[in-house]
Amino acid sequence: MSNTKMKIKKGDQVIVLSGKDKGKTGTVTLAMPRDQKVVVGGVNVATRHRKPSQAQPQGGLERVEAPLHVSKVAHVTADGKPTRVRYETQDGKKVRVSVKTGSKIDG
Repeated sequence: MSNTKMKIKKGDQVIVLSGKDKGKTGTVTLAMPRDQKVVVGGVNVATRHRKPSQAQPQGGLERVEAPLHVSKVAHVTADGKPTRVRYETQDGKKVRVSVKTGSKIDG
């Protein structure tokens, strides 16, 4: 954990590069730079069995999106292809730029 800076941020459209959900796309709902992990909506869903309690008398199955390591996801271009992200200086500001298309990434 030497460098906690991540090029993927909350709200980015990403594609999963490896694992059981390879090829799925989704939006980053939570970024955890200290752990180098991201939570992507609808991807890496874990099922937890919950016992009935006073708060939830029904109990049952609870589906939760588990974190993925940031190296397993890549930013998605407009045509749905994965791309790396680099930083450039434009008008005196540091902005994220898609390596594949060269276009600025909003966010």
